[in-house]
Amino acid sequence: MKICVIGAGAIGSVAAAYLHRAKQEVTLVGKPDQVRAINQHGLRITGVRDEELFHLPAKIVMDEPCELVIFTTKTQDLEAAYQDNQEFLEDCYILTTQNGVQADNILSCHFEKDKMFSSIVMFGATYIKSGEVIFNFEGDWILGMPFAPIGPIAQRIAELLGRAFHVVTTSEITGMKYLKLFVNFNNCIPAMVGRPMQETFADLDLCRLSIRLLKEGVDIVKMAGLQLVSMPNFPVERITGLAQMPEEAAAGIIQKALTGLSKEPLYGSILQSINRGRESEIDFINGEVVSLAKQLRKEAPLNGRVVELVHQVEKTGKFFTVEDIKGRFNLVNV
Repeated sequence: MKICVIGAGAIGSVAAAYLHRAKQEVTLVGKPDQVRAINQHGLRITGVRDEELFHLPAKIVMDEPCELVIFTTKTQDLEAAYQDNQEFLEDCYILTTQNGVQADNILSCHFEKDKMFSSIVMFGATYIKSGEVIFNFEGDWILGMPFAPIGPIAQRIAELLGRAFHVVTTSEITGMKYLKLFVNFNNCIPAMVGRPMQETFADLDLCRLSIRLLKEGVDIVKMAGLQLVSMPNFPVERITGLAQMPEEAAAGIIQKALTGLSKEPLYGSILQSINRGRESEIDFINGEVVSLAKQLRKEAPLNGRVVELVHQVEKTGKFFTVEDIKGRFNLVNV
């Protein structure tokens, strides 16, 4: 199966590189500076699978049909990615990988429902610069179909991806994506202070903020009648249990988990976008809860404030101090 990966950021680069290494026919589509760097010097991946330089074709847009197109751009860039490559997207299967829950809805007007596959990426990577990425930690690649029952094509795609990653199929991809939404909830805090995950969550007060955001988000999702579904190796109780736990105990668990994620600095998807001068996916992570709350005629004030502050960082290029964030969220006297 000829594969095209659209998006040469952290996840797209890792996916394309290791599928190429597994003898798949892969083309990576990226921005001009990324394509130039990869074609001239190769794609360098360091991290949990050691350092390796990959030489694979990189292009600014698709120039031939592929059987499978994997979209690895951020959610807010999906429509533009489709428009740029639509000439060769007519007869392919597509796979989304984005954080949040809106990617499949955004692309659903362009593709037949039985050609759409959705996934959750549980491995982590950090974009350093064009042509250079850190593969921070391993994890499942969970594959499902958002609008149709799983069939033989899904199994075929899972088998192909499984040559490079640990792939699991599910018939409950939507419920799992809502659970993954809360796994990504913490990305907003490093984005406000401009620090790696490990350094950010070494501060117990910021771990308390993480729990408050989580509690508010879980409450809104429950009010909306949405069901969270356990992912392989990540039971739903990890999230619901934290939301029900006393704040101090839950913050301690967050601190232990997030400071030990990776040996290399891990910046989170939102901060990585900001560091590259790009619009972040905050509206599709914490902003998803804010949107749900509005639909219910409720409020999500903590997550709403986070969305506003992250957008302020995007616009000004200036991060907040840790003490400023503590003051804005009433954490200074905890």
